[in-house]
Amino acid sequence: MARTLVPLAQGCEELEAVTVIDLLRRAGVEVVVAGLDAQPVKASRGVVLIPDATLDEVMSQSFDMIVLPGGLPGADHLNQDPRICTMLQTMNRNGKYTAAICAAPKVLASAGLLKGRKATGYPGVLEKTGQAGIDIDAGAVVRDGNVITSRGPGTAMDFALELIELLVGSAKRLEVENALVR
Repeated sequence: MARTLVPLAQGCEELEAVTVIDLLRRAGVEVVVAGLDAQPVKASRGVVLIPDATLDEVMSQSFDMIVLPGGLPGADHLNQDPRICTMLQTMNRNGKYTAAICAAPKVLASAGLLKGRKATGYPGVLEKTGQAGIDIDAGAVVRDGNVITSRGPGTAMDFALELIELLVGSAKRLEVENALVR
């Protein structure tokens, strides 16, 4: 069974976090939701999310993918956490998937994962990183090798469906998408 880590930081975008978690679980993916600390996570619009574990509790576990929800200041908190950077770099070195949506692609950029790659994000986010070598694309969901990025809350469902396809195949993606009555 595919395993995915979704780290949650205070001020994350709830629509992105919940959509990814929900759809991946519908597809039979084991999703571990980890808070940066032991507190409930108050998302950017005031929704309170309860993580399954703390990041420290899952740091040594193996995952096939890490997915970073965006939102502010959530993406800034992820970007300032050295554990996130270390995990992303390790996943990349091991050829595992790293994914980010909205403001969170800047975390991938800070970890050095977007240099020489095509990526997207919330308008202006990647440009503001000042990092050279990122091929910024306006697509809703952009995959370049083992890195997947997406634009924002409005693209969260397409993003999650792409992640399902990568982890468990196109038939499962279609099954989940059809059940959503899109």
